[in-house]
Amino acid sequence: MKLFLVASSFLFGALIPYATQAQTYPAKTIQILLPLQAGSAGDVAVRVVAQKISENVKQQIVIENQPGAAGLIGAQRLARMVPDGYVIGGLSDSVVNYAPSLAEKPGFDPISDFAPISLICTIPWVLVSHPALPVKDVRGFIVLAKSTPGKIDYSSAGNGSPHHIVMELFKRATGIDVHHIPYRGAAQAIVDVVAGQVSVAFSATVVPLPHIKDGKLRALGVPSDKRSALLPEVPTFVESGVAGFQFDTWIGMFAPKGTPKAVIDRLNAEMATAVADHAIQSRLTGMSLEPRSSSPEELGNRTIDGYARVYRIIKEANIKAD
Repeated sequence: MKLFLVASSFLFGALIPYATQAQTYPAKTIQILLPLQAGSAGDVAVRVVAQKISENVKQQIVIENQPGAAGLIGAQRLARMVPDGYVIGGLSDSVVNYAPSLAEKPGFDPISDFAPISLICTIPWVLVSHPALPVKDVRGFIVLAKSTPGKIDYSSAGNGSPHHIVMELFKRATGIDVHHIPYRGAAQAIVDVVAGQVSVAFSATVVPLPHIKDGKLRALGVPSDKRSALLPEVPTFVESGVAGFQFDTWIGMFAPKGTPKAVIDRLNAEMATAVADHAIQSRLTGMSLEPRSSSPEELGNRTIDGYARVYRIIKEANIKAD
């Protein structure tokens, strides 16, 4: 009995700090490290959600951009921070999936060094072509590409970029052979499709959307499980016969590994509340983003699955960073 009482007292005492932390957090300013360019869509999305969280929890949230080396520097720094919930990070899938897959020594492990908190948005994608290309949808593009192997050019934002990787995935899913022309940035990659210098490109929808609306580009399909609200008339890849093919990019919030579960749960709840806010949703959808919170487990699975898929493609195709 004495042993039981001692053990019970020890367990109860161990739980007190956990419970207290859950009730008092946050008690001071929270810092968000952002390995993204200031003014980018991901940067703005994090700031919009962070402002709402700050209002709700009655604490200041300070955001620091550190985008160097494709986000690796900021991610390395986040991994080394004290895991108390007062320094967290807004990371894109490019930072946790693509950059460490390309780097010889990324300086952090995207799976073991971070504690997932929540998604805040996903970024829908589309396959576009120049109107002169004699196809109207994904099915027609596959037929044309198979009849002219290696003859159709596609642009990307650079070697190992999401634009490059998604086409490599598409090639494997359909058996087509198309020629890669890497650019230094997503905007220029699309500009040359508009100009007719390149035939097709995958892109986050926000970049080519004005050109699609003006008729300067043709949207062939969206690689998602449902039609996009931005392009409701454009069929999904599944509708065009490419079963199971889905692709998007995303922004999520992470903490250093070892951050207490009580803190993760509180942050997750606050992010879900912020993302569900009507004004926040309007801001994000107005930027062609899809507001979406998640459980820590869902974000963790996205990170694990995405990293495995990107790493495999990069190694199989021997892709090197520019």
